Amino acid sequence: MTNASAAVRDFGPVFVLLFGLQFISMGAMEMSGPFWPIQIKLLSPSDSVFGLAGVGVYVCPMIGMSLTSTFWGRMGDRYGNRLMMVRALGGLAVTQVLVAVAQDVWTIMALRFLQGACAGYIAPAQAYGVQITGGKDRASLFAWLQVATNVGSLGGAFLGGLILDYFPFAAVNLTAGAICALCAAIAWSSLPVPALGAIAANPAGAAIAKPAVSTGVPIGALLALMGMLLASRMVLQVPFSLYMTQIFGARHWVAGLTYGLLACGFVVAAPLWARLFENRMPSYVLGGNVLISAACALVTHLAGSTDSVAAFALLYFVWGALLGGTTPALLALISIAVANDRQGSVLGLAQASQQVASVSGIIAGAGVTQFFGLETAFPLVATLYALSFFSALGIWLKTGHPKGS
Repeated sequence: MTNASAAVRDFGPVFVLLFGLQFISMGAMEMSGPFWPIQIKLLSPSDSVFGLAGVGVYVCPMIGMSLTSTFWGRMGDRYGNRLMMVRALGGLAVTQVLVAVAQDVWTIMALRFLQGACAGYIAPAQAYGVQITGGKDRASLFAWLQVATNVGSLGGAFLGGLILDYFPFAAVNLTAGAICALCAAIAWSSLPVPALGAIAANPAGAAIAKPAVSTGVPIGALLALMGMLLASRMVLQVPFSLYMTQIFGARHWVAGLTYGLLACGFVVAAPLWARLFENRMPSYVLGGNVLISAACALVTHLAGSTDSVAAFALLYFVWGALLGGTTPALLALISIAVANDRQGSVLGLAQASQQVASVSGIIAGAGVTQFFGLETAFPLVATLYALSFFSALGIWLKTGHPKGS
């Protein structure tokens, strides 16, 4: 609560609206997330189609987003990130309604791809936040927006389940579409247009918006590291529920609760990591991610080795807490490395990279567990985190680590 009050005090009332829009819109999109396999199974004419479409329904939006995020980022730099937020929310609303009435798996796949291509809300929201705050406390800003996404995902999945208990699947998507349309209207009518020259008038914001060469941290290396960390996390996206039920014999509510602990850990720890990394040298943040990568490798190895559900759940929470120091902190370094008038482009590129990494992780996890068994899931995750550790260590050593950083 104290951290939340400090965020409102530091960023101002616009932050509350931005946080609320992120929370509600991401929650709306996650209302159908856990339940797509049920709908795809119902509409699939065969098991082979279900196997392909069951993965595609999650991967298609990511592919669409990866192909268009950089373009929408450039449009945000040219025409305003606020407009891009409204456009993305409007696109989500329209495609959710179309998906609700689709009764063919391939039509749903196409619409899910279109949904990702039209969406891309998070990147312009981040760029808009940088504009409004003048580039102040980016690590905290990105951390709190990630918190909104995670809390919204948890609440949205719960609300979607309640709707599905009493209404057909289409009602979930229609409700989500209506919520996204409302968010688009609120964003258009309530979010202020950043004043021209506001960034330039902010010396602190202007001072930190320097090229990557001035910090010694290549943006490409940061994107690669962030992608590796994210791919490691996404390996369990498809096999997690099967792992819980078949390896532990856990009931579905236990699997759902444990799954949510990852997001809970992130929500609790992300603002704390942001405070730790705020106004630190890039080498300090990278050094922290070296240690986090090693800790994630250890935690996921232990999670794959335990036969106790309670210990597994605790390790899952710890894993989520560790992840709170990865993506927001690395995004802040990427954002700092470019001028404020290019925030949309670079954060759009970062979002595209994240989607590619997510798709890679999901496909790797589904493929390896399908051919080699569920027992290989966590060894794969731990191995990927070990590779992330060596990558982070190499970047850290190349950037240098002066005393006091």
